[in-house]
Amino acid sequence: MPVQLNHTIVEARDRKETATFLAGVLGLPEPVGYGPFAVVQVANDVSLDVLDVDGPVHPQHYAFLVSETEFDEIFGRITARGLEYWADPFGHEPGRINHNDGGRGVYWLDPNGHRLEIITRPYGG
Repeated sequence: MPVQLNHTIVEARDRKETATFLAGVLGLPEPVGYGPFAVVQVANDVSLDVLDVDGPVHPQHYAFLVSETEFDEIFGRITARGLEYWADPFGHEPGRINHNDGGRGVYWLDPNGHRLEIITRPYGG
């Protein structure tokens, strides 16, 4: 069997709020509880397992490959919520999207400072 990513743990101050935010913005099914986790399932059998942490959250980067239609839908939810967004991972290009590798991409933050990204083409493709 080839190596596949199955899940990753997403630290949060409030797992329910974070999981609901992720599912809502990305247009995914409602999170499901599993032990101490609020699980957000993405389409390729990978889950984001959101876990409450007592100390500081260590922000991470999570990138999602989406179709052009999904990009429009997700970007619409980002703007409808009034979320800040950037064309680059460093936040130097606010209010813009990128067109890297002939696709589209955008970055924004979740309630914990995790940097989220959607792209329509894999980088370097």
